[in-house]
Amino acid sequence: MSGCCGPAPGNTDPTRYSAVFTSRFSRSIARRYEKKGLRPVEQRIVDFLAGTGIEGARVLEIGGGAGEIQLELLRRGAGSTENLELSDAYETDAARLLADAGLTGRAERRLGIDLAEAPDAVAPADVVVLHRVVCCYPDFEKLLGAAAQHARRALVFSYPPPNWFNRAGFAAINTLMRLLGRTYRGYTHDPAAMMAVVRRHGLEPAYEHRGFDFSISGSVRPA
Repeated sequence: MSGCCGPAPGNTDPTRYSAVFTSRFSRSIARRYEKKGLRPVEQRIVDFLAGTGIEGARVLEIGGGAGEIQLELLRRGAGSTENLELSDAYETDAARLLADAGLTGRAERRLGIDLAEAPDAVAPADVVVLHRVVCCYPDFEKLLGAAAQHARRALVFSYPPPNWFNRAGFAAINTLMRLLGRTYRGYTHDPAAMMAVVRRHGLEPAYEHRGFDFSISGSVRPA
């Protein structure tokens, strides 16, 4: 999804993601990446995973957007990537970025699969990534639980810490969405509760970055 808005609980609107995560949004992300590379939070995610050993690894990213993190992990030695996306707006830019990098054959992109609702539709991977996605989902336990179950070696996710700045920002976003008649909502979930889900699925914390706008939690499965 690559943003921080999610559907309200019970929402069944089939356009709930494509109405917000549009081709224009995708182009802005892709162009920034081409000009400036990864943002700092994305670079930290890549560096953490590279440090766990990703040579030849299979990477699963949930809501990876145009695929910037996947591209960098492939360049750092990952064997293949799979992206799950609920908006079709990113596909043109993702295909172009992969082609320009000469990595098309090592990346798979799948539309319309919600891992939390259809975990059996996706094979496990060595590492699983969720960047700016947990805050898009009302049921973080279900999403993170499914992601952790699919992570053979490592799981990393970013999230907005529930500080005053993010709470106010998400309240403004949610008000705007209501006024526009859209069903998207943003969420600032409890970090301790999210980590408890990860631990329950056998992963142990190995990396933490505390940011004002976005924090990162990385976990590994003990040998």
